[in-house]
Amino acid sequence: MALTPQQLSRVLGYLVEESGLKFPQVDNTVELLREGATVPFIARYRKERTGELDEVQIRSLEERLAYFGELEERKVTVLKTIEELGKLTPELKGRIEATRQKTELEDLYLPYKPKRRTKATIARERGLEPLAALIAAQQLQCGTPEEAAAPFVDPEKEVPDAAAALAGAGHILAEGLSEDADARALVRQLTWEQGIFCSLVAAEQAKAVTKFEMYYDYQEPLKVIPSHRMLAMRRGEKEEVLRLSITAPEAEILLRLKARLLKGASIFRPLLEAVAEDAYRRLIAPSIEVELRLEAKKKADEAAIEVFAQNLKNLLLLPPAGGKRVLGVDPGMRTGSKLAVVDGTGKFLEHVTIYPHTGESRVPQAKKDLLRMVQAHAIEMVAIGNGTGSREMDRFIRDTLKEAGLHVTTVVVNEAGASVYSASDIAREEFPDLDLTIRGAISIARRLQDPLAELVKIDAKSIGVGQYQHDVSQSALKKALDATVESCVNYVGVDLNTASWALLAYVSGIGESLAKAIVRHRDEQGSFADRKGLLKVPRFGAKAFEQAAGFLRIRGGAHPLDNTAVHPENYKLVATMAADLGVSLAQLASDPALSGKVDLKRYVSETVGLPTLRDILEELKKPGRDPRAAFEAVAFRDDVQEISDLQEGMVLPGTVTNVAAFGAFVDIGVHQDGLVHVSHLSDRFIKDPNEAVKVGEIVRVKVLAVDVPRKRISLSIKEALEGTGITKAAKPVEKKKPAAADDRNAWEKAGFRVKKR
Repeated sequence: MALTPQQLSRVLGYLVEESGLKFPQVDNTVELLREGATVPFIARYRKERTGELDEVQIRSLEERLAYFGELEERKVTVLKTIEELGKLTPELKGRIEATRQKTELEDLYLPYKPKRRTKATIARERGLEPLAALIAAQQLQCGTPEEAAAPFVDPEKEVPDAAAALAGAGHILAEGLSEDADARALVRQLTWEQGIFCSLVAAEQAKAVTKFEMYYDYQEPLKVIPSHRMLAMRRGEKEEVLRLSITAPEAEILLRLKARLLKGASIFRPLLEAVAEDAYRRLIAPSIEVELRLEAKKKADEAAIEVFAQNLKNLLLLPPAGGKRVLGVDPGMRTGSKLAVVDGTGKFLEHVTIYPHTGESRVPQAKKDLLRMVQAHAIEMVAIGNGTGSREMDRFIRDTLKEAGLHVTTVVVNEAGASVYSASDIAREEFPDLDLTIRGAISIARRLQDPLAELVKIDAKSIGVGQYQHDVSQSALKKALDATVESCVNYVGVDLNTASWALLAYVSGIGESLAKAIVRHRDEQGSFADRKGLLKVPRFGAKAFEQAAGFLRIRGGAHPLDNTAVHPENYKLVATMAADLGVSLAQLASDPALSGKVDLKRYVSETVGLPTLRDILEELKKPGRDPRAAFEAVAFRDDVQEISDLQEGMVLPGTVTNVAAFGAFVDIGVHQDGLVHVSHLSDRFIKDPNEAVKVGEIVRVKVLAVDVPRKRISLSIKEALEGTGITKAAKPVEKKKPAAADDRNAWEKAGFRVKKR
């Protein structure tokens, strides 16, 4: 919606007050967003205008701008409708224009909203509205309600007696109270603040054993119920195992409603008290419960989506192994294991299927095929998917390479989503003549080389780092995950000459259609020599170039800054810096030491401030460097391959595969992830597991308990470090952890706290 100047001014005021930011920050950011600038571009290249707001702050402003824009649009419709009814008063108009909540707006609109025929509608048709007004005035002190209602008795209008007249008038008053915006707000607030969310087993499931047993008779305050429990109970309700409800503080609500309705002593007091009770129980309570259940679901969704997005971010930003020649292995037992080779750029070269686990007679041929692939392609790393048969295949490959005297790094890779990629349109476009399983092996190899570049091809919901992802709002989930992928892709940067269209599509300002156009142009015309070459791509205009160029890299290109995050709009500025130092632009871009001689204050102007200049300088210090951490592989214990091999007290290496609200799941190489409860993540109290660990992090865990039949493994990071003098800090560890547990200095540098002995 195109906001009018008056509406925009109102929205800007809301955003400033809500965010606590300065008006110029909000005003400039909103202007950039309305001009079509992307969040990554604004955060990276427009710091002077936003006052150095980060992506989180900008995305928050973007979301609230959309919310308030929709609110303003709805206000126009509501005002127009009420005005057409001839019922728009100056006071009502003022309240509607001033509201900042969609819920309050709908409450204000409720009395004027077209509705089905109700008891109150029927009472009005029977001429009982004047009686309702008489009762509401509460001015009669003498007589009885029946005497006051007598004039309204009319059998022809189906009002046979005074009792019927009073009942009809009561329905009119009850509906009026139920449509009072302030009364609804009161009930909503009290129910949210004091309500209890209740779960009971469905009668027909009372004796059934299900995964929802802990919720067969469960209660928890509505406003504090954790996301994972709310979503679990809602799933139980969906599967018709549970019955859910909200118990409200009815006594207090009725007391407050009666106080709003009653003006003093009158003959109608008992009737009005009954009206309040009827209005609440019949009309207000059911609708407010529906609202609050949706609100609680929305909050649970937001919390679950936030966890999912954080896990996805950590997974996408896992350290890449880089441009190595990799043998990807999709392990299998009965159907064989698929091997696929990719070169340093991810180009597929060859594949073969081996059967080392289907009989001794087939082992020699399997070894022969494996060694031929490794030697013929000078394989530098082997990536093995962590599915069924992964540990057996890992042992087979290691032993075979060792027998042949070959030293090749073997890594077990999380293959979640590989099968989804194999059957996707993208995979069919890339490898139309290959079997699905071979495509999976290629994906496994590539995700070792560069997790980000490969995982963007897969629907994020299929990667397996979420919780109850099928129960949350799918539109909200997609929006959040797309934003996360966009943020990660632009943070790392994309090689313009090697990236797939799926990766290019997430670059600021590009999108799917332009990404495919770039790849077509690259295939037809050859590699891009410089960033300016993008302008030759059909439909790639100046605006797209402005948004995208800084996030695209050209290695060994014609311009020395094309392999950096320096935006082309600042190339002349950097050239001036080089000239002032008496060196060439190429020298400045290739020698980090020269950047230390640049006096930034000399280059501050009306359009370029210190934030941008500092970013330029940082980029010159590490031109073309990948911002992700260095690659590190976890080495599982050879004597632990199945859950039955585990024993309590064992201390094992593992990789965090998922982080939930209640703890973290860790792969320890037995085909079943173990759970580290939040209380065992750190020696300090933490509320959010993300304070202690992140997806992809390599950790040491102690086995606390093993339930083989149920395939449940309980682990502890805290206890794994006891006795070593090392305790896990309650914050994500960004740096690479040292291999030696007794190297105290190295552990401290890696972000751990080391106790004094």
